[in-house]
Amino acid sequence: MDGQGNPASPPVSDEAPRQVYVLHPDDNIAVALVDLTPGQVVTVSDGVGVDLVLTVTGNVVFGHKIATRAISVGDTVRKYGEDIGLATVPIHPGDHVHTHNIESQRGRGDLHRSAGS
Repeated sequence: MDGQGNPASPPVSDEAPRQVYVLHPDDNIAVALVDLTPGQVVTVSDGVGVDLVLTVTGNVVFGHKIATRAISVGDTVRKYGEDIGLATVPIHPGDHVHTHNIESQRGRGDLHRSAGS
């Protein structure tokens, strides 16, 4: 409330709304908070106070992932600070990260069988 009993106005900020968000400092992806288009430039904090400037390389819909750094074939993709899969192709900063370029390792019984099975 202001001094006259009226609802207070929300604070005014010159800061642009976030377009992507890193959920955990160990992540190598960020989540799109809006639909992103090729060539769009986004700034994201890497979770430890360093801002990264990325150029989006393809369409990324709200809620999907974008790479914040290069991920080589076989490297772990991390979200929430957890391994969510392995890269199946080279992934570049700004690339859309989804089922077309990562493979989940969860529930993969074939990866945990012993040689004698």
